[in-house]
Amino acid sequence: MEKFSFIDLFAGIGGFHLAMHELGGSCVFASEVDPFARKTYEHNFKSISPELFETNMFNDDIRKIAPADLPDFDVLCAGFPCQPFSQAGHKRGFNDTH
Repeated sequence: MEKFSFIDLFAGIGGFHLAMHELGGSCVFASEVDPFARKTYEHNFKSISPELFETNMFNDDIRKIAPADLPDFDVLCAGFPCQPFSQAGHKRGFNDTH
């Protein structure tokens, strides 16, 4: 299978990263703002995608990077915000503004 690169936005703990890695993809940029999810993401992927962390391509707030500063990539993955729909959340659904 031919290799491809991907970016992982609103990454959470890395569900997309795991799936894309298993398909032969290489993560060239990831972004997650939640500090607990970031810690878990780094723990889960530092050994299989060390360049992501060594080159500071694991971003915290997506609003801090200009689109022109993103590395080249083949596939963009972006997690849907689950908190408004989670049983652990406030269950505001599409009315949640956060």
